[in-house]
Amino acid sequence: MEIDLGFAEKRDNNGWLTNRYFPSKLGGLPAWLELEALPDPKQLQCQKCKAPKVFLAQLYAPHEDDFNFHRSIYIFVCRNADCQQDHSAENFTVLRSQLALKNKFFSEQAAEDDGEPLPPIPCLKKVCAACGCYAPHACSRCKTIYYCSSAHQRAHWSDHKANCGSSNAVPHKPLKAIEFEEFEIVIESNPTRPVEEDHKDDDARLAEFEALQASGNTGDLSNVSEAEMDKYFGNTAGSDDKTFRQFKKQIADEPEQIVRYKRGGEPLWITNTAVTVADQLKSLPNCSQCGGIRQFEFQIMPQTLVLLKEEFLDWGVLAVYTCAKSCPIEGYVEEHMVKQDVVSQEQH
Repeated sequence: MEIDLGFAEKRDNNGWLTNRYFPSKLGGLPAWLELEALPDPKQLQCQKCKAPKVFLAQLYAPHEDDFNFHRSIYIFVCRNADCQQDHSAENFTVLRSQLALKNKFFSEQAAEDDGEPLPPIPCLKKVCAACGCYAPHACSRCKTIYYCSSAHQRAHWSDHKANCGSSNAVPHKPLKAIEFEEFEIVIESNPTRPVEEDHKDDDARLAEFEALQASGNTGDLSNVSEAEMDKYFGNTAGSDDKTFRQFKKQIADEPEQIVRYKRGGEPLWITNTAVTVADQLKSLPNCSQCGGIRQFEFQIMPQTLVLLKEEFLDWGVLAVYTCAKSCPIEGYVEEHMVKQDVVSQEQH
């Protein structure tokens, strides 16, 4: 079955990753599509710790119909360690937005992709200086810089205070504590990248894998030998997890893939669904707008964790399910995610 794969690449100029160019990307700030009805901060607030969720990734995935000419899916995540739960996507939010070819934000003529990138198309509402999301609160002193929450205002204050009230105030400066490093996600159909020969010996790979396990991050699983898999994942779903073996086999030719896209297809699960995500799949909710069924659209792979360099985040598969009709909407509506982890620490 044909499937599109996404690979992370750095751009010399991240100006190409703004909304003017309808990007697919990992990290940085969200490149908003609908520029007026931005998501309310409460919609992007972690229900457990109440902290603002952080932009993780977005995928530009248009459909060939009148109201889906432009279409993007956004993923946000809470980074707090206490909010991470095995086989639970409660600390994630998935949003869908779409526009017709004729809309009040973007020209019907695509922007040229040569020369220097043009500035982004500005939102019609204020956005947070720390995270780029809708910001209903202004700095109480200068009234010129806006924030989505008091938490992000405090995080941004050390950068803003020197210029607060002056014409030199910078509306945004990347904050490592909030933003992930930014990469373009390049989508390839039937990719044919050569597989680089792995020169690491088994001892080196085992040491690397043990370090990843100790840190709580699974990371890039492509170089894990079957012996290592048996030692560390043997109890995931029995002594011989055929699903994990199949996962390794499927990604072996393209070990750097971070996205697998197949609308209406099936996820590539990393371990036996019967003991991990069966309940999530059984209770998959219908679309909140039209009441229709949702279907699988794409998944974020565990190799993404290597790029994020995040201490607390960990997952095996993030499978995104969206309205099968991609029904007409205004603004941004929530879609659904099923999260599968490799193995619970309690299982060892």
